[in-house]
Amino acid sequence: MLLLVEMTLLAAGALFAAETRDIEFARPNGEPLLLDVQVPEGKGPFPTVIIVHGGGWVNGNKRTYVPPLFPPLTEAGFVWFTIDYRLAHKATFPAPLDDVLTAIRWVKAHARQYKVDSKRMALMGESAGGHLVAMAAVKATKAEQVAAVVDFYGPHDLLKRAKDRGEIGPNVTRLLGIPEKLDDAAVEKLNEISPIRYVRKGLPAFLFIHGTADAQVPYEQSPMMCDAMKKAGNRCEVFTVEGGAHGVGAWEKNPAQQEYKKRMVEWLRATLR
Repeated sequence: MLLLVEMTLLAAGALFAAETRDIEFARPNGEPLLLDVQVPEGKGPFPTVIIVHGGGWVNGNKRTYVPPLFPPLTEAGFVWFTIDYRLAHKATFPAPLDDVLTAIRWVKAHARQYKVDSKRMALMGESAGGHLVAMAAVKATKAEQVAAVVDFYGPHDLLKRAKDRGEIGPNVTRLLGIPEKLDDAAVEKLNEISPIRYVRKGLPAFLFIHGTADAQVPYEQSPMMCDAMKKAGNRCEVFTVEGGAHGVGAWEKNPAQQEYKKRMVEWLRATLR
């Protein structure tokens, strides 16, 4: 496959970073899954972030929803990858989770090629991607472990969310391959995909970033998960975006809601030091 390589001039320090797009990292059931990578100039190895897009498990790709996260990571000197995963119209859960875990193993296997410091790796996801990175962290084997997770407004208790909304919702029913009926079988399925049910001691540090005006994933989902993390003896923090709706793209329109980028970078640097 022909790789598209772009050279991007960084404003800070006038350094160059090489971006390579459309690298195949897996082929489940014959379907190629692609990622893009940006690597800082220099010897390395560098702290690294794997980004997982949102879209309600049914929409999006590695270049949708998450682009506002790229510049602050580039300017801070991180290697970053942004990945595709199987969407719910093609495969039900746990397929997207398996794809995220596969991406972690692939990045570690190619660490030298992309100047990755495997001991300083973080997952970052927004919305459905936030859910998937949280699930990846709580379900990881030793080969898939990372040092940190940045979780933007991910749902962590899917059963509570369904009960509060009075419905499971079409995206979740497609993800699970179940009817829109909150019966005992659905309750079991919703608990199975809720990261909060798997919280235990020894998880990576988490930073939750969530807007208070989120109409799709209630703000309470992040502090609730963080409280569970702390009770189990893990490190975690919630950064609140006052008045923030659902989606970092919406925050781009409001300069007052841009502080999260600075905190995200500061937290990653401190956690991955």
